Amino acid sequence: MADIVQQRIEDRIPALEQLERVGLFTNKEVKSMLKRSTALEYKLHRAVPSKDDFIAYIQYEINVLELIKKRRSRIGYHFKREEIEFPVIHRINNVFRRATTKWQEDVQLWLSMVAFNKKWGTKTQLSKVLSSMLAIHPDKPALWIMAAKCELEDRNSSESARHLFLRALRFHPENKKVYQEYFRMELMHAEKLRKQQQELEQAKIDVREYEFSPEILSGKLAEVVYRDATQKIKGAAFVLSLLQIAAIFDFTKELQDTILQELQSQYNEDCLMWDFIAKREMDAAVAPELQSARGRASDTDRREERCCVVYEEALKNLNTEAMWTCYVTFCLERSKRKTNVTELQEKRKERLLRVLQSAHDARLLQETFYKSWLQVLLSAGDKVSATQIAITAIQRFSQSVEMWNLSLQTLVHLESAEAGHLFQEALKHVNPKETLPIWQLQADWSVTSQTPEETEAFFQKGLLSPVPAVSSSMKEKYLEWSYKTGGYKRARKTFISLHEHRPFTKLFFMKMVQIEKEQETPKMSNLRDYYERALREFGSSDEDLWMDYIKEELGRYGNPENCGKLHWRAVKTLEGESVEHFTTKYTLLQTGHI
Repeated sequence: MADIVQQRIEDRIPALEQLERVGLFTNKEVKSMLKRSTALEYKLHRAVPSKDDFIAYIQYEINVLELIKKRRSRIGYHFKREEIEFPVIHRINNVFRRATTKWQEDVQLWLSMVAFNKKWGTKTQLSKVLSSMLAIHPDKPALWIMAAKCELEDRNSSESARHLFLRALRFHPENKKVYQEYFRMELMHAEKLRKQQQELEQAKIDVREYEFSPEILSGKLAEVVYRDATQKIKGAAFVLSLLQIAAIFDFTKELQDTILQELQSQYNEDCLMWDFIAKREMDAAVAPELQSARGRASDTDRREERCCVVYEEALKNLNTEAMWTCYVTFCLERSKRKTNVTELQEKRKERLLRVLQSAHDARLLQETFYKSWLQVLLSAGDKVSATQIAITAIQRFSQSVEMWNLSLQTLVHLESAEAGHLFQEALKHVNPKETLPIWQLQADWSVTSQTPEETEAFFQKGLLSPVPAVSSSMKEKYLEWSYKTGGYKRARKTFISLHEHRPFTKLFFMKMVQIEKEQETPKMSNLRDYYERALREFGSSDEDLWMDYIKEELGRYGNPENCGKLHWRAVKTLEGESVEHFTTKYTLLQTGHI
């Protein structure tokens, strides 16, 4: 081992001497580098080498390269790169190679090696690294795509990139992303050749001496990729993704028309195809004579109407929930667009309401759209329609807690008389484990809309709920309501009646602490009782609760002598990381930092 390390250190000496000779490093720095390199080399030859040692060595050598680059720039010396930088780059690649041989499964290590070679311009080495990486990880499509892009962009080799994509398709014959990037690569290659031809023509150079195939220039290779891809992968979404890629390039009109025709003929019953065709109407250019805001708004309205005509036509052939979803989504997006022209905004709102009503009548409106519908109706001040839709929605989605919550919120907001009995209906239809939002909403409604007796009866019912989350939440709200309606005495009485009935939340006890502290002369004995009961439930995991108790003892009505005992109890009671967190916070409190 020592002989190998010694040989590698000796191999470094000529480059280090050159660094000192040309003035990039001092003699002292060179000796320091040699010492550091020797230590790193010995770490790599341990009986059980560590990946971190290899990474540290690589990072050190990269830092040396960066420092050489800065020193060169500072003194203006740009010679003898093959004697100074090249040995370092070669050495880094050797260490990378040894590391990737030992930890072949580490993709990040391979990617780091690729990134290094891309940055330092070793194109030949880059190609070898990519080949080795793909031989080990042929099952990862992203690596094939990255390798092909490197060949195209860094090595300027479209042929190698094409070869890699073809190999990738042998391993992943139905991978959408590979086909999409292969298709994009062929179009980029064609665009590059077209630019080269244009530059030669502008320079008045005879382009006949160069091979510019008309088929390649027009994107025929990309069309071949498209044909192969659509034979193996079906679906309008995939075809649309290829069409969107083709639309980026300005010479692909013929190819786009071909894809569009096949899309319409093969996927006539796919909502994505109709959605795309409809939205194409919005892409029509604005007439140049329309300079005024009103004129542009009128043109926008006409284009939106043309989109709606396409959607209506689609619904005649494809009356499904997915198709209605596309139509409603389009109208919703357009209605959210800001405009200073009131007429356009009103037309968009009318169109949206019409489409929502039609989808609802067809019983094909998605649950998520009812919220938008109710918001539009409420903003328009149409309380009657909002009430009607809220009730109809919960009849259709009677099992959905989200729909019940939304509709009940709307009815409560509108002060509808229907709210009372619908709360009871909601609890009958919805899974009891999911009813917490409905209980909380009813509690708030009952406090403001019902008599104290009815509210008391509601809370008593909630306290008996078999669902722990509901019971705990009702305790909090009951205590809060008791304080608001009957003052401290009633709140204290409520707390005493509940403090032995689990389950609890920390907030239940903290509310009582807050109520006690709001009194003219808070009783410390009561505060201690509340904290002790809270600690009985949450003392093993909540370090903040202990800190609040300690701060209370340090306060005006407490006894600072109890803090030591509380600290000792906290350390004994808390579990896991909570002990460390508590100790840190307690130390900060003692030193006056919190």
